Amino acid sequence: MGASASRPAWMHWAAAGALSRLATAVEILLVYAGILLYIWRWQFTHPRAWMALLALVLASHVVHRDRLRELGLTSSELGPSATLVLRLAVAIYVPLACYGFLSRTLTLLPLTPRAFSMFVSYGIWCLFQQYLTQSYFHHRLMSIIPNRNLSSLLVALMFGGAHIPNPILMVVTTAGGFILAQVFSRHRNIWPLGLAQAAGGFLVAALSPASLIHNMRVGPGYFFYGLPQ
Repeated sequence: MGASASRPAWMHWAAAGALSRLATAVEILLVYAGILLYIWRWQFTHPRAWMALLALVLASHVVHRDRLRELGLTSSELGPSATLVLRLAVAIYVPLACYGFLSRTLTLLPLTPRAFSMFVSYGIWCLFQQYLTQSYFHHRLMSIIPNRNLSSLLVALMFGGAHIPNPILMVVTTAGGFILAQVFSRHRNIWPLGLAQAAGGFLVAALSPASLIHNMRVGPGYFFYGLPQ
């Protein structure tokens, strides 16, 4: 009698959980579709549409009652995340930098105010990308996908997909996106991830052929590179 009476309640909670996961999945798809539409069309027809997309993401944090610590926006896990990112950076970036210097593709430049400003600006942009990628998309994916390897793979594919049709960036951001997503799944902190992306971005831009990297443009801008304005 007791088991029979408790079954409707159990089924109710199970159905509510399934509905919640479905709603989260739909939300992820809609926001990602909006970002792709902005890259490919809205930036030309509705250049301020990014404000609505960002407002939607921020509103989602409120609705889901996300905490800053969950989103990786505090100092929590900063040390472990930075340590892991540093080890990965040494293993990946140092060989690339050595190759660049030996092939004379990389050269040391004086740290002028303009160069410093460019690095800071690009670093902020990379940090914002990591906020969207990890604090929003990966955080949402982890709430509906228990397997962290799978959630990291999905967010990496989404990150790489946002860089179509740039062949170099598609490969680099998918591979790098998976690595950084794995770090985030273990240590919820995006600050070292943004710095790692910025350093990696400068290396990729310097080492890649201009005929393929197209000044790191994505979307329609990739095809317009080099054309007279």
